[in-house]
Amino acid sequence: MAQRDYSDYYDSLDDQMERGASGSLAPFTFICVVVILVMTGLVMLYSSSYAEATMNGLDHYYYVLRQGIFAILGFVCAVIVNFIPVKWIRLSAIPLVVIALVTVLLTIFSPFGVTVMGARRWLALPYLPQFQPSEVAKLAIIIFLAWWLTSEKTRQYLGWYYVVPFVLILAMTLLIVVQRAYTTSIHFLILALAICIAARLKLRYIVIACAFLAVPGVLYMLSESYRVKRIASFMFPSLDPQGLNWQVNMSLSAIGEGGLVGKGIGGGTYKLGLLPEVQNDFILSSIIEETGIVGFIFISMMFIMFALLGYRAAVRLWPRDRFWALLAVGITTMVISQVALNIAVITGLLPPTGIPLPFFSQGGTNLFVVIVECGLLYRAIALSAKESGDE
Repeated sequence: MAQRDYSDYYDSLDDQMERGASGSLAPFTFICVVVILVMTGLVMLYSSSYAEATMNGLDHYYYVLRQGIFAILGFVCAVIVNFIPVKWIRLSAIPLVVIALVTVLLTIFSPFGVTVMGARRWLALPYLPQFQPSEVAKLAIIIFLAWWLTSEKTRQYLGWYYVVPFVLILAMTLLIVVQRAYTTSIHFLILALAICIAARLKLRYIVIACAFLAVPGVLYMLSESYRVKRIASFMFPSLDPQGLNWQVNMSLSAIGEGGLVGKGIGGGTYKLGLLPEVQNDFILSSIIEETGIVGFIFISMMFIMFALLGYRAAVRLWPRDRFWALLAVGITTMVISQVALNIAVITGLLPPTGIPLPFFSQGGTNLFVVIVECGLLYRAIALSAKESGDE
């Protein structure tokens, strides 16, 4: 059945979702996977961050408490998302994009933007917790592309059908780059590219867009001396083993000392100062040191299950409801690609960059947005299970 913009169709779709996926294990399995990832992430965040918190004069539970608050808020919003009519979710595409653009612009050009270690990625608005607008932008682009690329109304705009997504992706990427969040911009492009490919856009348009972005992307990457040094040290590790490569070398040492079963939760030593900011991008190194290969396999299996459930739902939904299929592709790709990039960084396969491990790394905005997206993905999985008659 082709995607149609009929109100009665979405009303019936809401009715199906309210009835749930009776008899299906897929939605329940997905909930279990998400809860396990969140709870495991909080435990391991405390284990890796209490020493850092103490050294900075904070309470030993400071980081995990903040993370826990964002997790609770995320779960509350994820539940609410499951009661929002599908028509409203589709209608939220443009408002969400506007909100994302405005908050990113405020981060760059207003006094509310917060600069940390040379990067202006955080926004501190009155009466709100500090957050990263780039994380909101990822959710916005997923919903917008899923709506734009599956709506019959947008197809009436002929050439604009291809131009509008490209211009929006380009504008959002450039704004993220201006924030000095180069890796986040790459992740943003990977996410948008995955949705465009899943929507079966003509290959020549995708190739032209990638070629258009490649040259300025490379030039920008080489425009700052610190990025050139980082790339050079990555390609030739012996050049600066005690400088730019220190974090990666310590990460590999921590992983190596983990062995099969690790030193036990709380027993790691690299988090005591050898591995800087271990609660952020390199938290998986500390986890492997304490839980060993067994712990890494367990976490990997959870993410593999997450990917299988998400992509299977997308495949099953594609013939009937392409909007939810693309949402499933976008959300699943956002999480899994971030996991892959993080693993590549901690193992030295990619240069050190600011890419957190979903559900685990310190970062309330990322965790909140990911959990809310999991609420949307749950709806897609439940719908696919209902329509396919999973037992």
